[in-house]
Amino acid sequence: MSKPQQIMANPNEKQRAQDQQEQDLKQSLFRIKNKIVVMSGKGGVGKTSTSVNLAIALSKKGYQVGIMDVDLHGPDVPRMLGLSTNLDMNENRKLVPLAYSDKLSVISIESLTPDKDNAIIWRGPVKYSAIRQFIADVEWGDLDFLIIDSPPGTGDEPLTVAQTISDAKALIVTTPQEVSLADVRKSINFCKTVKMDILGLVENMSGFSCPHCGETIDMFGTGGGERTAAAMGIGFLGKIPFDQKLVACGDSGTCYQELYEETPVSRAYSEITDKMIRLLKM
Repeated sequence: MSKPQQIMANPNEKQRAQDQQEQDLKQSLFRIKNKIVVMSGKGGVGKTSTSVNLAIALSKKGYQVGIMDVDLHGPDVPRMLGLSTNLDMNENRKLVPLAYSDKLSVISIESLTPDKDNAIIWRGPVKYSAIRQFIADVEWGDLDFLIIDSPPGTGDEPLTVAQTISDAKALIVTTPQEVSLADVRKSINFCKTVKMDILGLVENMSGFSCPHCGETIDMFGTGGGERTAAAMGIGFLGKIPFDQKLVACGDSGTCYQELYEETPVSRAYSEITDKMIRLLKM
């Protein structure tokens, strides 16, 4: 992947490059059936773990899935999936996404940086160009789902996705606590402003089952996501309980759903993806 598009000395050369990128972008998007932008109003609500685990759940159901990590300042998707190698380029000079399995592949800026701990210090126009290149310059192939993990808030990255992918749909993640719900209402209004359809809302960290007594503890409250979805006129996709083992798996890059297939968390991801599939008429 080249550096984000720079101004060229020759205006005609610049125009030809822009036209070629636009054509490549359209061709790439044409081969992707469903584009889902995972958003959150604030950080710390488990947006990336939700993106990763929904993508895994969809791939386990037999769908071809890609994850595009556009959280450029905090790209955590490869680490959560245990992918540490850098990206390769094919004979067509397109980047080849990292393969997690034969059904799931990933693109992230982390896989393009030699030092994973270096900060990405980019302004809006550079982010815009990089995200477009994540689509146009990548050999995604034929996908049933492209899950786009966006940073928290309503800044450059989700706006670029909304402007570039006209048929993208938003999946919004929140926790039940009011401070998260207040911010998520801004994300909902952002989608309405840019005319992005909202697939639905997911309430994450919704209750914690005590490993000793089995009692459910509502650490962040419960039901706030469902009430907010109803009040804002959008669909509610489901609740995902809190599980310490999910955190540990994300930190170690191991697959929670393979290790703990019969837990409430794994069942929740499976049920939410079933709802997504029905809504999208797959």
